[in-house]
Amino acid sequence: MHATYRSVSDKSFPPALEPFLRHIAACNSAVLPGGRLPFFCGAEQIGWVSPTTAQTLQSLGLQKDQGFGVNTGTELLPLSQTLCDMGLYTSHEEAFDVRNDSGIVLGQVDRGAIPVLGLAAEGVHLNGLVEREDVLFLWVARRSMSKRLDPGKLDHLVAGGMSAGLDPQTTVIKEAQEEAGIPAELAATARAVSRIEYALERPEGLRRDVLHCYDLLLPQDFTPIAEDGEVESFHLLPIQEVVALVRDTDAFKFNVNLVLIDLFIRRGLFAPTEAAILRNALTGGAA
Repeated sequence: MHATYRSVSDKSFPPALEPFLRHIAACNSAVLPGGRLPFFCGAEQIGWVSPTTAQTLQSLGLQKDQGFGVNTGTELLPLSQTLCDMGLYTSHEEAFDVRNDSGIVLGQVDRGAIPVLGLAAEGVHLNGLVEREDVLFLWVARRSMSKRLDPGKLDHLVAGGMSAGLDPQTTVIKEAQEEAGIPAELAATARAVSRIEYALERPEGLRRDVLHCYDLLLPQDFTPIAEDGEVESFHLLPIQEVVALVRDTDAFKFNVNLVLIDLFIRRGLFAPTEAAILRNALTGGAA
């Protein structure tokens, strides 16, 4: 079971934290197995499949003693392509690595197949920060209305999934150039600060995501440029305005809220006792 906090009606939580805790809860809505069946690569479980997907896998002859799966990692990509052809998802035309619990790459799948098979996926989120006198600012992007997921939502300056063959650092540098026109030498100074995991139900299936979070201090005169068409506009906001947006609205893409809460904690924007509660929730410690 993936749960990261007790009900916000629990009196042990200060009421002021409820608006932040709800975002954490929303990203941890999945209960596992919750009616799903395990999906294997060889002897290693790598995912969870819904009854609907299980029926499709059974029709393909992929039923195992304890669930469903493939014998080797080389079968994963062809399987993902077959599931796309059968209408279970629309191809993203981008391959992602599939790793075991030790981080070893077993094979690849089309990105769109990840939630269908309940596989873990990794991505990066970068806080683009600007310091002006005593005020911290954050560059915020508004997602293009043509985006497949969460069109028009507010997002990080740089965020993206980790394509096959890449690691978090190289993904940050690649996405920074593509999404915001940040030169590679500047993006390379981004600092790894946190790792966030969650599991939630989404219309596209089960999302089991690992987010590698980075901070990048940008020059005061830097202006991002949307080079890949995925961003409608950029906005430089005072950090307190960002806090209010997270607290009072659902303006940000669902998982961005978690990375921002982590930023607020690290920047000392919560009292120590409040920060401890939120940190515990982010890491799954408050059950």
